[in-house]
Amino acid sequence: MIGVVVAMDSEATALLSQTDIENILTVYGKPVYEGKAFGKEVRICVCGVGKVNAAAGTCAVLALGADVVLNFGVAGGLHAKTQLTELYLIEKAVEYDFDLTQLNGGAVGTLDGETENFLPLFVPDALDFPRRALASGDRFNDSADDHALLLALGADIRDMEGAAIAQVCKYAGVPLVSVKAVSDVYGAGSTTEQYQKNLARAMLNVKAYMGEIFAALD
Repeated sequence: MIGVVVAMDSEATALLSQTDIENILTVYGKPVYEGKAFGKEVRICVCGVGKVNAAAGTCAVLALGADVVLNFGVAGGLHAKTQLTELYLIEKAVEYDFDLTQLNGGAVGTLDGETENFLPLFVPDALDFPRRALASGDRFNDSADDHALLLALGADIRDMEGAAIAQVCKYAGVPLVSVKAVSDVYGAGSTTEQYQKNLARAMLNVKAYMGEIFAALD
C-alpha cells in the first residue's frame, strides 16, 4: 500500500482529485483518506506545514501499513538550476535547522546517531525527473544567511517537511519517494509573492505526472 504525506490541501488535491476515496480517518490528529488511485491502494495524509506535522503524518500512514511513502508538493529553488513549476526528484534530504555542531563538531543537519547530514531517498529508475538535494527547516523566508547556509550544505531546493519524512521513513525501514515542483526561486524577487503566484500552476504540473509517479512505485 502506498502512503502519501502532503502538507497542504492545495497540494493534496493534485492526487485527491484522481482518487476513489472510500473512507476518511483521523490518525494522530491528522486526516487520512483511504482509497484507490491509478489502480493502487493508497492512504493520503494531509499533515499540515512543518517538520513535526510531517513526522506525525508519516507515522500515521506507516501505522496503517504503508510499505512505500510518497511525498509531493511545492518547494523553493535555491539557484538557477531550479526552474519555476518544474518537477524534481529528491535524491537526498537534510534538516538544515538541526545543529549539534557546537556539541559534537558534526556538519549542520547531522541527526543524533547519524554520521552524514543528508539522508538518502529512494529514486526509482522509471522516473526521469532531474535529481536534486533538498533541505528542510521550520521557516519560510528570504534570509541571505539561510540561503548561504543552504548552498554551503549543497542543497538545491528547500521546503518545510521533506527531510523530517525521510528521517521517519529511515527509522521505519520504509522507502520514501519525494517529488517537488518549484514555486519560487531565491533571488528572483519576494519568495512569498512568487509562491502565491505559482503555487496553483506548479501543482497542475504535479497532477499531470501523478500517474507516471504512481506507476514507478511498484
